[in-house]
Amino acid sequence: MKIWTIVVAAGQGLRFGSKKQFAELSGASVLFHSVLAASSVSDGIVVVTTDEDLEYAKVSLQNVEKVKEVVVGGSTRSKSVRKGLEQVPQNCDILIVHDGVRPLASEKLFKSVVEKIQEGSEAVVPVVPIADSLRLISGEQIDRSEVVAIQTPQAFKATLLLKAHSTSESASDDASLVELAGGTIDFVDGDVRNLKITVSSDLQIAENFLLQR
Repeated sequence: MKIWTIVVAAGQGLRFGSKKQFAELSGASVLFHSVLAASSVSDGIVVVTTDEDLEYAKVSLQNVEKVKEVVVGGSTRSKSVRKGLEQVPQNCDILIVHDGVRPLASEKLFKSVVEKIQEGSEAVVPVVPIADSLRLISGEQIDRSEVVAIQTPQAFKATLLLKAHSTSESASDDASLVELAGGTIDFVDGDVRNLKITVSSDLQIAENFLLQR
């Protein structure tokens, strides 16, 4: 089965204070680590970035053999994924979408979502339990057992993800788009170490996790 991954790295990093996908982590960029993680299961990788970062991204990823295209994204995450989908060959069977700011996603996690698709699932999402207590601003309590945190990589039957993006405009993630298109989502265990770099202090946490590998 042909497997392609779209790595989305078109964020502006407003909370981080700079482009977090290009922040240095253990001698390479956060994006480099995120892309390298996807290489273990991918026949090809499309990286989606901003117009101003296009050339820099191309140069920084030029030695990653599996990266076939680096393209400019859109004004929303969904539009950026669609830009990536345009570069994927028609014979692709499985599509993976991964955040360019999740540098610690393991080969094991990538294989886990892919294997679930190969076993017949339509869409697969890694999830981790919520440790903190939750409540709505209005004051209503939320049962933690009914809530999980969603991670990437997310894997899909290619035909289903393409259909979802052609019939729905936007959603918070690709699994939500697939649900809107009538698809069924299955879950696998995520990894608490699969950190999404959001603020500068996350880099030190990520460094520590990398040292433990």
